[in-house]
Amino acid sequence: MESHFRFHPYHLLQGRPNVIVDGSPTEGTRLCLSHWPRIPVPAGYEADLSAQMAFRYLEHLDLHGDATVVSNNHFDQDGLVSLFALVSPEAALANRERLTDLAAAGDFATYRFREAARASMAIAAFTDPRRSPLPALPADPAAATAALYEALLERVVELVVHPDRYQSLWQEEDACLTESERCMATLAEIEECPELDLALVTLPGRAPGIPAAGGHRFASAHAAGLHPMALHNATRRLVLAVLRGRRYAVTCRYESWVQFRSRPLRRRVDLAPLARELDGLETGGATWVADPPGKLTAGLRLQGDAESSLPAGQFRALLLAHLHSAPPAWDPFPAGG
Repeated sequence: MESHFRFHPYHLLQGRPNVIVDGSPTEGTRLCLSHWPRIPVPAGYEADLSAQMAFRYLEHLDLHGDATVVSNNHFDQDGLVSLFALVSPEAALANRERLTDLAAAGDFATYRFREAARASMAIAAFTDPRRSPLPALPADPAAATAALYEALLERVVELVVHPDRYQSLWQEEDACLTESERCMATLAEIEECPELDLALVTLPGRAPGIPAAGGHRFASAHAAGLHPMALHNATRRLVLAVLRGRRYAVTCRYESWVQFRSRPLRRRVDLAPLARELDGLETGGATWVADPPGKLTAGLRLQGDAESSLPAGQFRALLLAHLHSAPPAWDPFPAGG
């Protein structure tokens, strides 16, 4: 299948007719295939991942007008797969299933194929100046984004088909994923509250062997504790509360930030009022921090390494009451969408 597009750096578009994937449109954009909040999506191309939109577009190729270049304003796995689908459609279609899984591993921290999970880990390592096999990336973020795309568009199939060739980049994080999955299977208790789209994951406070190294989120962020893929593969619920001893944390998964399409989602609520309520009940000096609901993975957590003075049962009851009563505070869909 012939390619209709070539990659062009976002910061150098300068109004040139373009297609944008996985990010926000700019001057000259003729078509935007992005699951980002409030960006209109052409009818028939709606999907959970921007990569899925790009693959669907290969079946039609009728909305981009005079655009011959494709770009994105940030670097991550979903953006990489989306771009690759449009600039190298034949190779992308031949590896569609694993490439789509790679995009999900990067954005949603879920996976079906371990090769895709490992490829996502390796791609995250490419963005880390301490570990990247690439020469020093430009200091300018926009130029660095372009350099990463130019380097990894050439490697993405090899990464997802032969991740063993990049083992040094993923083996440490992969070991944490293995141990985290073991803990989820043998130590964790998962209570699901479907009406709140909530999963409460309870772990022993002082059990040895629970990993703390965590894993990457998106291309360059990192989440400590259990590996995110172990948590996210264990439940479809999009609000995760992890209770370990007297340490409690709540996370709203990224799926609820984007225009997720495969099933209806309960809207995020603002966790700040709950943080204030918890602060008022703490007796040991612990304080709570809540992210705004529009953050990519908004959450609620204790400040620093503090432990809560509240028993787990009380925290659980307060969390459930807040999720039941708080109004929706984040809507990723365009008005009327």
